Amino acid sequence: MRERAITREALELRANLYALIRRFFAERGVLEVETPILSEAGNTEPNIESFSTMFGGPAAANPGERWLRTSPEHALKRLLAAGIGDCYELGRVFRNGEAGRRHNAEFTMLEWYRVGFDHLRLMRECAEFVGEALELVGRSAAVVERSYRELFLAEINIDPLLAPIDRLREPLADARIDPSGLSRDDWLDLLLTHRLQPAFPSDRITLVYDFPASQCALAKLRDGDPPVAERFELFLGSYELANGYHELTDPIEQRTRFERDNARRRTRGQRELRIDERFLAALSRLPACAGVALGIERLLMCLAGTDDIGDVIAFSFADA
Repeated sequence: MRERAITREALELRANLYALIRRFFAERGVLEVETPILSEAGNTEPNIESFSTMFGGPAAANPGERWLRTSPEHALKRLLAAGIGDCYELGRVFRNGEAGRRHNAEFTMLEWYRVGFDHLRLMRECAEFVGEALELVGRSAAVVERSYRELFLAEINIDPLLAPIDRLREPLADARIDPSGLSRDDWLDLLLTHRLQPAFPSDRITLVYDFPASQCALAKLRDGDPPVAERFELFLGSYELANGYHELTDPIEQRTRFERDNARRRTRGQRELRIDERFLAALSRLPACAGVALGIERLLMCLAGTDDIGDVIAFSFADA
């Protein structure tokens, strides 16, 4: 079988991006750290599947199943709770079942946390970073900020926080989507990916913030009528590059969310996963902060002007 060959130019672009990352954060006093790739707890998010392996070491090291991380989030927050301050990690993460032109089961994530920031301040720093990355290839992009609600109302005349599910399905009537088992949030995600994202201009960074409360993940909720999750996503053209939160610091609420995830897993016939107790134990000591995760390969695809992830990685999952 003939392997697909990556160009030296693509490898140099990645190296230049890594140099930019380290310079960008060094100038801001953000510490680079490294955290474990294997842990005793998996990611409970129903839409993400983890790889696992077995550790057969001595009893003192707790032999048994270990999970390859889907994100360094929990470990980085434990460092923040220990008082390490602003920090970032650039490293490999793993997601089972993700493969295709825009996905690889093993990929690189840049994740960083800023003490004292909220999601709005961090999303602007994230846009600044992406703007500097574009300069590596002689490009620039305008930055547009829109709340999740404003975006839906302006583009498809739907209030995503209040509209009934039948109204959410109307713009997707011609998409031949099987509605079986789809929740309200599933329909909102489909509207975003099928009707809104494709129309984002290629020369624009779009910042979408204040998501529905039901899509809070690990973000704080802000009271209102209705309440919203203090979360943002960054898009470069039609590509979603980053997802960030004004971080939740309440371990009781976070445990409830993890348990809700596992309940959804049961409903879907998925395996329930062990909750990360070390993370929950540290969460009450987490300082007020915001954090964001950015997909390096997605950013490289935008910089290289390609729609195929195979053009920016040395070897695809199928060739590894």
